[in-house]
Amino acid sequence: MIVGIDLCDEYTRIDCVPEEKPRLYPTVICRRREEDAWFIGEDAYAHNLTEDCVLVDQLVSQMLKNGTATLGGTRYEGRELLKRFVREAVQQFLKENGETKTEGIVFSVRKSGPKLITVLGECAQELGVEKEHVRVISHSEGFVYYIMSQKKEIWCGTVGMFDLSEERLRYYEMKLQRGARESTVVCEYENLEEGSISLDILNTPAGAKLADKILCSCGERMMQKKLYSSVFLTGKGFENRDWAEGFMKMLCVKRRVYMETDVFAKGAAYLAQDLLRDKTAYPYTILCDGRLQSTVTMNVLRKGQETSVILAAAGDSWYGREAVLDVIPDHQDTVDFIVAADAKKKRTVSVSLDGFPKREDRTVKVRIRITFPDERTMRVNVKDQGFGELFPSTGVSVMQEVMI
Repeated sequence: MIVGIDLCDEYTRIDCVPEEKPRLYPTVICRRREEDAWFIGEDAYAHNLTEDCVLVDQLVSQMLKNGTATLGGTRYEGRELLKRFVREAVQQFLKENGETKTEGIVFSVRKSGPKLITVLGECAQELGVEKEHVRVISHSEGFVYYIMSQKKEIWCGTVGMFDLSEERLRYYEMKLQRGARESTVVCEYENLEEGSISLDILNTPAGAKLADKILCSCGERMMQKKLYSSVFLTGKGFENRDWAEGFMKMLCVKRRVYMETDVFAKGAAYLAQDLLRDKTAYPYTILCDGRLQSTVTMNVLRKGQETSVILAAAGDSWYGREAVLDVIPDHQDTVDFIVAADAKKKRTVSVSLDGFPKREDRTVKVRIRITFPDERTMRVNVKDQGFGELFPSTGVSVMQEVMI
C-alpha cells in the first residue's frame, strides 16, 4: 500500500494506491489526563465532550509557530503533537485496510516550507518509510499529479479547479505546453478575494444566495472566454452543490465539470506510487508552487571549450537542491550566472569578488555553492579555495541572495 495525505489545519484526508475508501480526519488531537491515551479526529471531539481531556487543533499552524500545549500535565511542542497525529492517522488507516506498513508516503500541503518538510519527513521515517520514498508537495503539485493520472482528453487543454474549503476559496489552473524535446506542465493558483465565504453561511437561504453570487463573480473573472478541456470542483463547500445553482449553471455550459473531494490526497498517492518506479510515468517539466521557476546556468571554459553548466533547472524541487562547482576566474572580478525563466526571459546575475586575494591570472580558485531557501530565492556562497601549496586558502567568502 502506498499512501497520499492531504494535510491541512482543519482536516486531513488519506488515500492510497491501490485505491481503497479514503479516510477523513479533523486535524485535532487530545489526551486523557490520567493515562497516556491519545485520540484524534472525531474520536478526539467525542472524548473531549465526555471526559477530562484537553483538545488541540490547528496542528500545522501550531508547529510552524513553535507553539506548545499542556495535555495531562505535560507540555508538548507543536512538532511533537503534529507528528503524533499523523502517525496515529496513518496507522489507523493501514489497520482499517488490513495493512501494517506503507512503502511510500507523499504529503500534500497548502504551502510547504523547510520546517514542515523536515517534521513530516521525520514522521514518515518513524513509520518505517525510506527517505527516498517520502515527499512533501504543495496542493498545486498534488492537483497536477491527480490530473495527469486521468485520461488524456481531460487534460489535453486548460484545466481549471475551484477549491472551497473552510479556510478559503482558491482557483487553480493547469496547462500543458508541448515542446519539441520535452513538454511542460504549468500550474498556478489564486486565492480569490471577491468575498469571504464562511461555510456556515451556506446553511441559510440568504447566505447561500450571497455565496452563489460571489462564486459567479469569481468564475466570470477567472474563466472569461477561455477554452477548457475540463473543470473540477473540490473542497467541503462543494460536497453539496444545491446552494450554488447560478454558479453551476454558468460553469456547465459546454464544459466537462467533475466533482472530486480527494484531489490532493489522490494526487499525492499517485506521486508516491511513481517514486517506487524505475522510470517515471510523468515525463514532464512541472512548474508550480514548490518547484523552481527558472533555470540557472554558468558559462565556463572546460578543456579549452566553452560550455554551459546547469546548476539548477526549472521544475526542480527547491528544497534540498544544492549545486557545488569549483572555478578559476580568468581576467574577471565577478562570478556570473544566467537565470532564465524561458528562452526569451534571460538575465545575468553577478556576484562580486571584491575582497578576494589578488593573485596572478588563473591562480585564484573559488568554490561556488548554490542553495535555495525557497522557490523564488537563490543563495550563492563563493569561497576562496587557495591554489595548491603555492597559495593556501585565505578563508575569504561572500554570500548573496538573489530573487529568481
